[in-house]
Amino acid sequence: MFKNYLKVAFRGLVKNKFSSAINIFGLSIGLSSCLLIVLYISHELSYDKFQQKGDRIARVIMEYKFDGSGESKAGNFTSVKVAPTFKRVFPEVENAVRMFSYGQPILYKNKFFNEERVVFTDPSFFDMFSFKLLEGDAKTALSAPNEIVFTQSSAKKYFGGDDPIGKLVKVGNDTSIYKVTGVIQDSPSNSQIKFDFLVPFSALHTAGQEGSYWDANYTTYLLLKNEASIKTLQAKLPPFMQKEMKGSGASINFYLEPFKWIHLHSEYDGFEPNNSITYIYIIAIVGLLILVIACFTYINLSTARSIERAKEVSVRKVVGAGKGQLFWQFIGESALLCLFAVALSYAFATLALPYFNDLTQRELTTGTLFSAQFFAGILFIAACVTFLAGSYPALIISKFDPIKGLKGSFKNSGSGRIMRNSLIVFQFVISVFLIVSTFIMQNQLFYIQHKKLGYDRDHVLVLPIDKGVLNKLALLKQELKTDHSILSVAPCNNTPVNIASGYNMRSSIMPENAQMAVNADPIDEDYIKTAGLQIIAGNDLTQQDIKDVTHEKDADNVYHFILNEAAAKALGWTPQQAIGKKMFLDASRPGYVKGVIKDFHFQSMHYAIKPLILFPEVRGHNLMVKISGDDIKRTLAFIQAKWGKLVPSIPFTYRFLDDDYNRMYSAELRLGKVMDIFSAIAITLACLGLFGLSSYSIQQRLKEVTIRKVLGASVSNLTFVLSRNFLMLSLIAIVIAFPVTWYAMNKWLQGFTYRISMEWWMFATAGFAILLIVFITVSFQSIKAAFANPVKSLRSE
Repeated sequence: MFKNYLKVAFRGLVKNKFSSAINIFGLSIGLSSCLLIVLYISHELSYDKFQQKGDRIARVIMEYKFDGSGESKAGNFTSVKVAPTFKRVFPEVENAVRMFSYGQPILYKNKFFNEERVVFTDPSFFDMFSFKLLEGDAKTALSAPNEIVFTQSSAKKYFGGDDPIGKLVKVGNDTSIYKVTGVIQDSPSNSQIKFDFLVPFSALHTAGQEGSYWDANYTTYLLLKNEASIKTLQAKLPPFMQKEMKGSGASINFYLEPFKWIHLHSEYDGFEPNNSITYIYIIAIVGLLILVIACFTYINLSTARSIERAKEVSVRKVVGAGKGQLFWQFIGESALLCLFAVALSYAFATLALPYFNDLTQRELTTGTLFSAQFFAGILFIAACVTFLAGSYPALIISKFDPIKGLKGSFKNSGSGRIMRNSLIVFQFVISVFLIVSTFIMQNQLFYIQHKKLGYDRDHVLVLPIDKGVLNKLALLKQELKTDHSILSVAPCNNTPVNIASGYNMRSSIMPENAQMAVNADPIDEDYIKTAGLQIIAGNDLTQQDIKDVTHEKDADNVYHFILNEAAAKALGWTPQQAIGKKMFLDASRPGYVKGVIKDFHFQSMHYAIKPLILFPEVRGHNLMVKISGDDIKRTLAFIQAKWGKLVPSIPFTYRFLDDDYNRMYSAELRLGKVMDIFSAIAITLACLGLFGLSSYSIQQRLKEVTIRKVLGASVSNLTFVLSRNFLMLSLIAIVIAFPVTWYAMNKWLQGFTYRISMEWWMFATAGFAILLIVFITVSFQSIKAAFANPVKSLRSE
């Protein structure tokens, strides 16, 4: 019997090639979209699960503020003192590790690269994290300052097939020679800790010096005795730090973030930008909605075919087929169709995966798609689709009245019509929701990318440098500026895209214990011009200002500060009043305000602009080069030639300031692209459902259309009559979707301090687009019916 069902089902699909093709295509596109979305979500949710001790690891977050200042600052930074102190004082801490990522040039024979992912870390790294050491001894691999561990891919890049252990490489731009003591597995794509090389933390100048809590430039992880120790230790930290900071004029507290919680929940990035659990929910909902639309499309198309099969079902009933047999026959057709769709969805997903990886900036593999667990999951979804999408048409068809069916006068019930209308409304509620949401998201992303930031990020190159470059900075500037396309050159610690640093400030009339937390950054006399910042009061720095802070005795140094508007306001001054005022940046930097710049976004637009001080000191690990953009290829070749001559110790590598800016919003940009593509897919599937329903409706009203045509109705009049019902259903969907979309998008926009307003025209534009799509889709069938031969239509009746 089952074999007979499959045979009849296959014949039915072959007989109705066009309808079957649309059904299979719709379901396969919906399923392949879900496959890719589930693959992405499972990858994000699997972050750091390979870490065997991950449940016991916590990242330390530092929060501090100064007495007299109401605002505190927090971030993923600690001093070198935190790890040894916590390990010594608190019994809950089993081990601790400090980490610091800092790009370094690495030279081996004739292979010379500027490596971005060089991580300085303690030997306890191997005890805490589950990265497999393929060669070398974990106990001694990072025990001495001049040792280095390569990842497997980095070892192949430098040494080819040779054994890397014991090889000597040059790290940095001095004469330091490092010995390769280990080869470790590459960081998995679902690891928040990404690295290509591991170097002993003792190689840093601060290693071995516990110092104070203020030299906060490092990431600290704690390995606790058990998972419950996180709460226990967290309760002990505030009273401990109150004792530690007593009488210092400031307060510091530390918070513990569960390691596996960081990637999707923390606001503080680690060794790569975090994702957001909110965005995971959004993408999951989009995938579910696409699957729902695909199911509803199948129901509508199957229902549209039901009239064509009325006589077939009636004949089967007359010769003795029961409702159950008919029901399972059509379920069999649904199952066969779903199996075809599953096979096609795997093919589509495999072909689309490289493009999807580019879209999501992930390294998803087809191996996961074909794993037993994943394949069982998709078969379960297909079974659900078979019954959910196939049972309604099967029930409707199996209940046909055979007499009416044989006479050709079968009409579906009013309840069936209500169901179909409900499905089409729900489909377009989803479509409207996705269209409006995508439209608002794209407007916010456009706002982020095109808002006047207060600095110029166009045609600005960023090159990595070191102290050796700073020593010959004047010569480098002079040589580069001989080309008319190079407008200005400036070293910096942080580019204007993201200045994250912790200092404190006060004016000369404020008591010493009334410090205020502030961001600050060292600059030279060309930084403001290169970054395109706007001075609204006072003057820019000069070379003399740089010389004024280079005396051998710190007491002889006099600083001239550049404040942003927010810093001037925090100190109680207008921009004009601030000029010439005496102030302090920390106790070690007394000086005067020389200029005030217009506020600019030196951090993400998720946050409000905060006080910022720029002070004269020539240091940093970046060099910004502002170019005209007239002939970028020629200009880059010129810079590379000069670089190779003047800075042979560093490979010529560069990035554009735009890249830094876009990286800061990588999660939002990924979400926007995903919404674009899958919203288009959802609209397409909804239109397929509408196409089927309009076809069914026109078949039901074929006699009415023919009579209207015979009586003189025009094609445009017939098109309007046949489209009117669907346009009304679309209007109902729009009315339902708008408030839901407004609520959801308002919640999303609240995550940005600087955001667009949701204007009425955004909703009106999306609503008009939906109505236009509906009208075009239905008009295709309507016009076809209007041009049909009335003689044939009446004869068939």
